[in-house]
Amino acid sequence: MQIRAGVHTGEVETINEKVGGIAVDIGARVAALAGPSETLVSRTVKDLTAGSGLAFEDAGEHELKGIPDRWRLFRVVKEGH
Repeated sequence: MQIRAGVHTGEVETINEKVGGIAVDIGARVAALAGPSETLVSRTVKDLTAGSGLAFEDAGEHELKGIPDRWRLFRVVKEGH
């Protein structure tokens, strides 16, 4: 089974027991850009995981539908890749 994932972090709102807000929207847009068996993360996630042992490669700048500006994304790779 192949999965694709997108990860972003930020403030989340709960409205009527459902999560929402721009951070959720950004995470969904990042996930939509990931290919099969790929995990993409925002620069925010990359910066917050410094020293964790995770390795990343630049996946370029992207427009995220409905989100202002262009966003640099990073692909999670195996260490030493």
